[in-house]
Amino acid sequence: MKRKPLQVTICLFLYFCLAGQAPGREIIIGTGVEGGFYHQAGRAICRLVNKQILDTDCRAIATTGSLHNLSNLRIGALDFALVQSDWLYHAIHGTGPIAFMGASFDNLRAVFSFHNESFTLVVRRDSGIRQLADLPGHRVNIGNPGSSDRAAMQVIMQAMGWDKNDFLLAAELNSAEQSLALCHDRIQAILYRVEHPNPLVARAIGLCDATLAPLSGPEIDKTVANKPYYEYTRIPGGIYEGVPDPVPSFGVRLTMVTSANVDPVIVRQVVAAVFENLAAFRQMHGAFGLLNPATMTHEGLSAPLHNGARDYY
Repeated sequence: MKRKPLQVTICLFLYFCLAGQAPGREIIIGTGVEGGFYHQAGRAICRLVNKQILDTDCRAIATTGSLHNLSNLRIGALDFALVQSDWLYHAIHGTGPIAFMGASFDNLRAVFSFHNESFTLVVRRDSGIRQLADLPGHRVNIGNPGSSDRAAMQVIMQAMGWDKNDFLLAAELNSAEQSLALCHDRIQAILYRVEHPNPLVARAIGLCDATLAPLSGPEIDKTVANKPYYEYTRIPGGIYEGVPDPVPSFGVRLTMVTSANVDPVIVRQVVAAVFENLAAFRQMHGAFGLLNPATMTHEGLSAPLHNGARDYY
């Protein structure tokens, strides 16, 4: 009778020990806002990882975006993260919006790149805007201060040598307001920097009798030549109503990033889970449809490859 407490203690000890082993290895991927494209992309990667790598719990967590992800990768709070190539470049070189932080990001390592995120100019068909150079003198949304839309427009304005006074109206609408304003002709142009196909772009084109204007010319050529993280892109034709032909533009790439401190075996396994199931991955979102392993291993990578990724490639 007196042995029962000891037996219970031993059983509980064994139970918690075994339970502690059950979940196996945890992999945390920083993404973007809850429900946004980056969060969807991270969850898609984790589905492949959890299916292929035994005893692994891969979780895609929602974050505020690239800067948050880079900072948490640097200190080891994340294992992997989705980051735009320009933010990664600034982190590695201590330039741009990273310069003020005074922190070293030397331990960041690239894993692979995804698709392009193109600067995308949506204009009303009755606006008379046929190309980028036509924007002055029109009603344009430049985005609310601090937003990604504002940052994208600032790149364009700097490239073209414009300021707000060049527009008939420089609206500061947020993403939720601008499509409705376009439909009601309060503004005539919206600039996004997004993957394609994109539901926001599709909605603006479909509901507002709008189309896409090309982003090209000597000023864009100079911007791409001077900024290593930019590359020429073409928004595919036929993916939006009334836009049958490809539209030239430029942009950045979404990249998968990790830290030099992450075990090369883990990195290699994560890469294998994606590359060996690429056909399934392409079907998880329209933007993944054109992913090509030949370009994912080197294009848009603003940081050195992690040894585990290099071993796999």
